[in-house]
Parts: sequence; structure tokens; C-alpha cells
Amino acid sequence: MKLGVIAAALAGLAIVAYLIFYVGAAAVLGAVASVGWGGFAILCVYALALFVILGGAWFALMAGLPPAGIATFIWGRIVRDAAGEVLPFSQFGGILIGVRALVLRGIAAPMAFASTIVDVTTEMVAQIVFIIVGISLFIARFGISGRTAELPVVVISGIVLAIAISIAFVALQRRGLGLAERLAARFLPNAAKHAQSLGVNIEAIYRTPGRLALSGAIHLCGWFASGVATWLAIRLTGAKIDVASAVAIESVLCALRSAAIIVPGALGVQEAGYAMLLPVFGLPAEIGLAISLLKRAREIAIGVPALLIWQGIEGRHAFKHDASLLEH
Repeated sequence: MKLGVIAAALAGLAIVAYLIFYVGAAAVLGAVASVGWGGFAILCVYALALFVILGGAWFALMAGLPPAGIATFIWGRIVRDAAGEVLPFSQFGGILIGVRALVLRGIAAPMAFASTIVDVTTEMVAQIVFIIVGISLFIARFGISGRTAELPVVVISGIVLAIAISIAFVALQRRGLGLAERLAARFLPNAAKHAQSLGVNIEAIYRTPGRLALSGAIHLCGWFASGVATWLAIRLTGAKIDVASAVAIESVLCALRSAAIIVPGALGVQEAGYAMLLPVFGLPAEIGLAISLLKRAREIAIGVPALLIWQGIEGRHAFKHDASLLEH
């Protein structure tokens, strides 16, 4: 792991510890405990349902697969997010592991990599729309003065940066196929001889605009569903907030997480965002920190078993490969 990533993770952990100490550990843990095991189970089930949406957006890009094939992409998305959120990687590392999960389920490596690249693209485009809608809801409620002044410049900068990164990725992606091919060859060694076909697969997906539009629309539904997840978590703590406000909060948070892509799991960034934004909507900062901790606990509860299962599949695949070599 690079020193920069380690430093970013340690800095994030320090920010989390400071925020909990500053707000009050007893208040934060009390807000977490108010959800209870039943409420936490509801959050986990909702998250699993959200993976159906995200996997469906990925599957929508594929042609010629039976409807049952959507299960492969739901699983791939679970592994992708688990690796990006639980393991000490950036989101990019999670994306690569998600590709590997698809390959182990029988998807050809070049197509798995190509569909992942395009899926990330449609998700980014949907994210831009989500951010714009969320910020519009925020301004519609508070205007361009008053409580909006409580948002630090860094938040606005983060939003602008996230949108700029997304637009640049979309604009340059199809011109950067050489880099994508080298990445495929490096991180998917078994597919090295097929790396040149990556560009062909990406072009094939882009020649189906209907599938691109469908994938983007499903991802947009997924982004709004993430806002509903925030609303649900807040309500489970006993606090009250409307769905539109939760969507506005989540839109800012997803922008901050995207801008902090090099920070593993957006440690510290997510916590600071929730602690800062919820008071704007009349809720105490400890509720914001509790929501962030509940999200991380949910990610661990889903992600760790998913990664263990993936490792088991990976090990079985390696064993079969070694056995076949011995037979020959």
C-alpha cells in the first residue's frame, strides 16, 4: 500500500476520533444504540436491496445474457463496494476486485473490464444529476443566504471538484483506451493476451445508446435510494427529517466522497460531512456522527462476509487451475 494512502487513512481516523471526542462519545454512542439491533437489520436489508438496483444498472449494459445473469452483476457490485469500503484500498482498488468477481462467475475478462468502465461512467453521470437535484433542493429550502452560509467553502469546492472529475472522466474515457488496456493487462494477468479487445468491447457497449440511457436511469434511482437510506437511518434514531432534506444531505456527501477518492473509505470526510450538515437541518451533530458510524457498521456487516465468500471462490478457482496443470 502506498504511503500516501496510509497517511490519508490515518488522518481520516484521527478526524473521526476528534469529532467523536468533540461532540461527545456518550451522545454519539447513545444515538447509535437508539437504533437497536432490529433497526440495524433493517438498514442492512435495505442496503442489500440497493445492490439489486446497482447490479441491475451494470447488467443493463450487457447484451445477449439471460435475465438470470443479473445475479452475477449484483454479486460483482457487492464485492466491488465491499473491497472499496472495507479493505484499505481506494475506490479504484474496489473496482478492480469487482471485475475479478465477474471473471470468476464466467464473464470474459475483456467484457468484464469494459462493462465496469462504462458502468462507472453512467454512474458518474447519474451522480452529477443527483448532486444538481440535491443542491437545488437545498437552495430551494434555505435560499442562497442564511443557513447556506454555514456550509464551508471546502464543501462547495468539493462539489465542484467532484463534478469536474466526473465530466473529465466521461470526456476522456474513450480516448484513453490504451491506458485502460494496460491496466487490464497489469491487474488481470490472465486476460493480458485479450487486453487489445478491451477497446472493441467498450465501443460495442457505446453503440447501444438505449442500454447506456437505461443504465444511467437505474443508477439515478440508486442515488435517490441512497438518500432514502439516509432518511431511514435518521428516523430510526428517533429524529425527524423529510425525504427531500435527506436527499439534499446525501447529495453533498456523495460529492465529498467522490472528491476524496484517494482516502480509503472516505474516512473522516464522511463523518465531518454528516456532523456539519445535519445541524443545518436542525438536528444535533451527534446524530450525524451516529448515522456515519451506522453506515460503516453496515458496510462491515455486509462487506466482510462478501469478501470471505469471494476469497473462497478465488481459492477454489486457483485449486482447480493448479489441479488441471498437474493433470497435464
